Amino acid sequence: MGSRLFGMIAKEFIHLRRDPLAVTLALFVPVAMLFIFGWAINTDVKHIPTAAFDQSGSVEARTLLESFQNSQYFDIQYWARSHAELTRLIDDGSAKVGIVIPPDYAKRLSRQTAEIQVIVDASDPLVATSAVNAAGSLGAQLSLQLLTRNLQGMPVLRRDVPPVDFRVRAWYNPDLVSAIFIVPGLIGALLMQTTITAMAVTVVREREKGTLEALIVSPIRRWELMLGKIIPNLLVAYGQITMALLVAYFVFDVPIRGNLVLLYVLSLVFMMGTLGIGIYVSTAARTVPQAMQLSFLTFLPSIYLSGLLFPIEGMPQAAQYLAHVIPLTYYLRIVRGIVLKGVGLDYLWPNLLPLVLFGGVVFTLAVLRFRKQLD
Repeated sequence: MGSRLFGMIAKEFIHLRRDPLAVTLALFVPVAMLFIFGWAINTDVKHIPTAAFDQSGSVEARTLLESFQNSQYFDIQYWARSHAELTRLIDDGSAKVGIVIPPDYAKRLSRQTAEIQVIVDASDPLVATSAVNAAGSLGAQLSLQLLTRNLQGMPVLRRDVPPVDFRVRAWYNPDLVSAIFIVPGLIGALLMQTTITAMAVTVVREREKGTLEALIVSPIRRWELMLGKIIPNLLVAYGQITMALLVAYFVFDVPIRGNLVLLYVLSLVFMMGTLGIGIYVSTAARTVPQAMQLSFLTFLPSIYLSGLLFPIEGMPQAAQYLAHVIPLTYYLRIVRGIVLKGVGLDYLWPNLLPLVLFGGVVFTLAVLRFRKQLD
């Protein structure tokens, strides 16, 4: 019995030695997951991109904005000159928080309660919660400091209310419901799963069965073979988008505020890149399990680093740079911008350009590599 068992173990090690890609993936994927969760994932969001609209221009207003900056939760990157400009910065996702200081802020501060409007992009509940809590804490701290000065001799007219009152307004998702944030983003995950995994597995399975070679020697042209593989996956992907939107609207009460035709058109740009990845995987894998593992390896960083589940603002700087080379990052901004904010192409084009570049380059290289293998 011992010799038979030893023989079986030796045979399995021989199979592993003949399939180094499978061994590498089996060892690398768990390490990658540990690396992503341990290093990049952080729900305590700081340095939130912030826009300020200072209508006062006073020393007191500058001191207030410095307090926001010094709290480490707000990173004032934009200085708006109007309410419309501030709204645009929040709509296009450049700023997650907007601070509006009234023209009479300094006067109100010395005579009555000074109201500061803090606008929070609540389409991401984790970022919004951090911003709301930090703003509330900062307001209480500033009020306590001013009351302490007044008690030390400075005149004060009213002490029954705090001197600084932060009026927080949550846009797009006022109740901070997680489903409203996650469900639209899952559309991107579904498209990646369909276009990468299904494309790769379909081609590899035909290669394993020998039917791919039969298609190559048939009268069918190369481009017809390619389109025959791509179009069904695209139709399935569009079916998934439609089903996901219906479930989001009727089951999870996700508001759909934008143009769905625009969403379908821009989704095609995103899928050109993911289809290219699927074609590449099909040329690298020799078996269906290899194709599944390679697809998962490309899928994993996108899911956790793109902002689908965890805010990019809470990640280390290096992880944020990595997130900005992941196509899903830009597609999620497009989906959430259309579905939750109702914005159009004039707001979304900065996120569309990277998808066009990525999709054009990757799809072209993948098709050339696939054609070379067919030849």
